[in-house]
Amino acid sequence: MTKQIPKSDFPITYSQNNAVIKLPERLTVLEAIAFKETCSQLLQQSSPGQRIIFDFSQTKFIDSSGIGALVSNLKAAQEQNVELVLEEVQPPVMIVLSMTGLTEMFQIQSSAEWTERQQLEPETHPSIRSRVKRLIDIVGAIAGLIITGIIFIPVAILIKLDSPGPILFQQTRCGWMGKRFQIWKFRSMCTNAEAIKAKIPNQASGAFFKNDNDPRITRVGRFLRRTSLDEFPQFWNVLQGDMSLVGTRPPTPDEVERYQVPQWQRLDVKPGMTGEWQVHGRSRVRDFEDVIKLDLRYQQNWSLKYDIYLIWKTIVIIFNKNSGAV
Repeated sequence: MTKQIPKSDFPITYSQNNAVIKLPERLTVLEAIAFKETCSQLLQQSSPGQRIIFDFSQTKFIDSSGIGALVSNLKAAQEQNVELVLEEVQPPVMIVLSMTGLTEMFQIQSSAEWTERQQLEPETHPSIRSRVKRLIDIVGAIAGLIITGIIFIPVAILIKLDSPGPILFQQTRCGWMGKRFQIWKFRSMCTNAEAIKAKIPNQASGAFFKNDNDPRITRVGRFLRRTSLDEFPQFWNVLQGDMSLVGTRPPTPDEVERYQVPQWQRLDVKPGMTGEWQVHGRSRVRDFEDVIKLDLRYQQNWSLKYDIYLIWKTIVIIFNKNSGAV
């Protein structure tokens, strides 16, 4: 992001040679950037084996940018052999950490009331809370899986005749708040695609990969991508709840590894089978900052009506021109 971000104060105290950083009531993008900078400066002064404590006693809300700052600080601390501890983590924050699998990465000392209130839902983007959107996802996913079952055999035959390897392709992607899940697609690339990726020129800038003439894509794979048939198995991801029919582009873990704190904002909603990126410039976007703008525009404009509009536009695009693939 290019705009100047104001800094927030993060009081640092010392107790028994432990540095304690007190976090604010809300840890969103503005606070998250300052939080990362504060921790970075503190780590430069810390010695190996020292402990830094993040005091979450006042924090009642954390978004994906806050999660990104935590992950970034953890990696920086591990590089310097400094121990990080999260203390007095309140239930709203603990729920987010638990749902995203971060409780396994951090040493956490939560408040006593966590076990009594762990069924609470975290404050989050309204698209995540919408039961109607989830109902639409379930109905759409069931319909999509029926179609997937109908086309499975002919698509499988085409894939097998074109190149050796499995019919389906499985890959780890990052969803809401960076939670990892396994995405499914009809295989459109050669079986060693990931191994030779580093040899393929990246025509995009920033934290994502694109090459219009990617040699890893098979002949049948180009047809599957042009018609978006390769994405039909993702209806299973939608049914499971890891994805939505409409959302943001699901990034790979290596892409998220390169995110700056503000870029984590795109993970405030579930990834989608379609979205702004599919309807407005799927094959034209080359700059990751443009991806961020599209994702944030979706979050700002979100409504059930807007989701239906994007679904309709996606169908029109698929049937009226070569959409290309992300």
